[in-house]
Amino acid sequence: MMHDNRWRAGHLLVLGLLALYALLIILPLVWMVLSGFKDNQGLFLNTWGLPEKFLWENYATAWRGGVGRYFLNSIIVTGTSVCLTLFISACAAFALSRFEFRGQGVLLLFVLGGLMLSPQVSLIPLFRLLQRLKLYNTYWALVIPYVAYRIPFTTFLIRSYMLSLPREIEDSAYIDGCSAWTVFYRIILPMSKPILVTAALFTAMSCWNEFMFALVFIESDSLRTIPIGLMGLKSSLRTEWTILMAGLTLSALPMVALFLIFQKQFIRGITSGGVKG
Repeated sequence: MMHDNRWRAGHLLVLGLLALYALLIILPLVWMVLSGFKDNQGLFLNTWGLPEKFLWENYATAWRGGVGRYFLNSIIVTGTSVCLTLFISACAAFALSRFEFRGQGVLLLFVLGGLMLSPQVSLIPLFRLLQRLKLYNTYWALVIPYVAYRIPFTTFLIRSYMLSLPREIEDSAYIDGCSAWTVFYRIILPMSKPILVTAALFTAMSCWNEFMFALVFIESDSLRTIPIGLMGLKSSLRTEWTILMAGLTLSALPMVALFLIFQKQFIRGITSGGVKG
């Protein structure tokens, strides 16, 4: 009986800590959303209260003020980066987890060695390289570095999951005459859906919020992504903090929505692939 009481007390304590942690995350988001509906006077005089009148035009003004254009640029850059990163990493993970060949360990160490590379250190060489390749101030100036820096971690993540998959199904497919590409596309990828969703979410969040490369490699305002665009929006709006809050809310919505939609696959990918291999 005493053991059960202790277990219940510990269980309630963990639930309480998790609830407190969730509250600390949710409250700033709710405050940001509600602040986007206020005017400046309501924001500073009634900071934590509900808006007296919901000003939907703040969101429309933020969207017309440039957030819509920056939003589209971020979708293009992030979507392209996620697709390329997943395709390259999944192919590399499949080869490194399902085949045995000479130099496999060295190749794996070479790929994982990319985790030690710092984006800050490579900023100047990348800047000069992109200029020589005439990719500076284009979408590819962001897509290529994003993909290059996300491949090592994504490959490691997907490979760990693929190592846990049973080989019997693919062996049967090889016996039936399927090629390696058919096995990869028809069998391995569908079975790896949870870890692919997890890798996609990690990559999307990293690319969507990236600031340094987007600041240095993009010069034209028409190509700027959300982080840099919001910085320019702040300077142009000056005292219109509520419109800036509306812009911040619009910029955060895609990532929040993606995590809510794919949370089950995300949790399955983390718990299954993150502890194996």
